[in-house]
Amino acid sequence: MDLKEFWLSEEKKSFQGWDFSYIKDRTEEEPLPWDYDKIVRQYLKPEYILLDMGTGGGEYLLTLGHPYKNTYVTEAYPPNVELCMKKLKPLGIEVRQVFDDSNLPFEDSMFDMIINRHESFDANEVYRLLKPNGLFITQQVGGLNNRELSKFLLDDFKEITDINHNLHNNLKLIQDAGFTILKSEEYFPYLRFYDIGALVYFAKIIEWEFPNFSVERCYEKLCRLQSIVEKQGYVESIEHRFIIVAIKPEK
Repeated sequence: MDLKEFWLSEEKKSFQGWDFSYIKDRTEEEPLPWDYDKIVRQYLKPEYILLDMGTGGGEYLLTLGHPYKNTYVTEAYPPNVELCMKKLKPLGIEVRQVFDDSNLPFEDSMFDMIINRHESFDANEVYRLLKPNGLFITQQVGGLNNRELSKFLLDDFKEITDINHNLHNNLKLIQDAGFTILKSEEYFPYLRFYDIGALVYFAKIIEWEFPNFSVERCYEKLCRLQSIVEKQGYVESIEHRFIIVAIKPEK
C-alpha cells in the first residue's frame, strides 16, 4: 500500500463516542499544567447530584465511579446520544439530548456539581441549574486550537472557530452570571503527529477545525508534511486549553 492509499484508508476509519485510542501511540499531546480529572475528584462527593455536559459516549464519566442514581448527562450529537442510550441508560444514568445550550431540560437548582470537558455552555443556564454552593468545572478548547495547522492544510481556510473563545472572555461571562471563581488557567500545549495517517484520521474527525478536509483536496500539503515527518520525526500543531472552577454563592 502506498502512502496515498494508506491515507485514504485512514480517512475512512469509523469513529465512535470520543475515543482516540486508535491513534494514541502515533501522537503525543503535551501534558497540561493542571489535571482535569484530579480537580473533578477533589470536589466530587458520592452524595452529589452530578451533571456531565457533552458526555460523548460517557467514556470519562464512567471512570469516576459516581453513583449512577446521582448521575445525569447531556449530549447533542445524535450518534453519541444513541450510544449513551445503549451504554449509560441501562446503568440508571439519566441521558438527555440537548438542542440549545440556553434551554437545558432540568429544573432550577437541581445539581450539586456540573462538569464540562470541551463542551459549549451558557453560563446563565449553568448558574440556574446549580444549587447554592454548587460547583461548575469546565475545561475548554480555546479558539486558537490547531489554527496554524488548519491554515496550512486548507487554502480556503475561513475563521470557523471563535478566536475570542479564551480564558479572559469566559471568566467575564461566568462572573457576570453570578459565579465566584475558584481557579482559572490557560495553556497552549503542543500536539505531535508521528505519521501523517494519524493526522488524516484526526482532521477528518475534527471537522469544525478542518472544514472540507480530505486527502484528495489536501494531498500536496500532506506530502509536504510527510517530508517534515521524514526529517524531524513528527509534525507539530499548537493547541489551546483553559480551565475554570467556579462556585455559585449562597444567597
